[in-house]
Amino acid sequence: MKKTFLITIVLLLIISVYSQTKNSSKMETSNKQKVVALIKSIETGEAGPVGYINPTKYIQHNLGVADGLAGFGALLHQLPPKSAKANTVRAFQDGDYVFTHTDYNFFGPKIGFDIFRFENGKIVEHWDNLQETAEPNPSGHTMIDGTTELKDLDKTEANKALVKNFIDDILVNNKMEKLAGYFNGDNYIQHNPQIPDQLSGLSSALSELAKQGIYLKYEKIHKVLGEGNFVLVVSEGYFGNSHNAFYDLFNVENGKIIEHWDVIEPIPSKENWKNNNGKF
Repeated sequence: MKKTFLITIVLLLIISVYSQTKNSSKMETSNKQKVVALIKSIETGEAGPVGYINPTKYIQHNLGVADGLAGFGALLHQLPPKSAKANTVRAFQDGDYVFTHTDYNFFGPKIGFDIFRFENGKIVEHWDNLQETAEPNPSGHTMIDGTTELKDLDKTEANKALVKNFIDDILVNNKMEKLAGYFNGDNYIQHNPQIPDQLSGLSSALSELAKQGIYLKYEKIHKVLGEGNFVLVVSEGYFGNSHNAFYDLFNVENGKIIEHWDVIEPIPSKENWKNNNGKF
């Protein structure tokens, strides 16, 4: 009887420990949550999320911000009190990277993509691209609205490969004969401020720019990050005579591109950089 009682007690203890461990695991803050909280803290002034940054290693690629945690703090100090807004609409994770799509009011209204790299649960590196918020495009879409549903996690790598090939074929190598193969007919939702929906709208916009002597030329792909149906490509190139960083986010369905958002930011000349890490 005593033996049975002891066995029962031991089993209950094991179940209790397992339950506590499981609940503790559930309560752990994910890297996505850390990034969203850190971005929100720009608005709220909450100090806690800054603790997600590694204080001894924080590599900054925003060329207008000094390197390290001190540079991040100095930037926040420059903001007029209660002037900042930050609403992260999309957040994704690819391995050690978290990338976000955020509606900012940060020295004026802007749409931004941010990329954070983690090591051992701490943020150690940051890239971003920011563009002044524009009016809705000819089809009525803003730079931030549209699909947010994350799905097809099992297709992440295939979708990344598809989008990388699209950028490489069409925007780097100008193989326009391959354009239609990446889309489902004319079904294509566009969030670029200047371009309407549909594949025909994209083709017409590029043709019109060419007639004006303005060419969009991607020269190099630096990063391809994705989760499920969403893929972000970081590239550099030229829009007319301006040297730019291009951040393009795509929504992919059944092996075809169905939606696109982007942010284009000029790369400042090196004498104006506040760190030496480079944009990419």
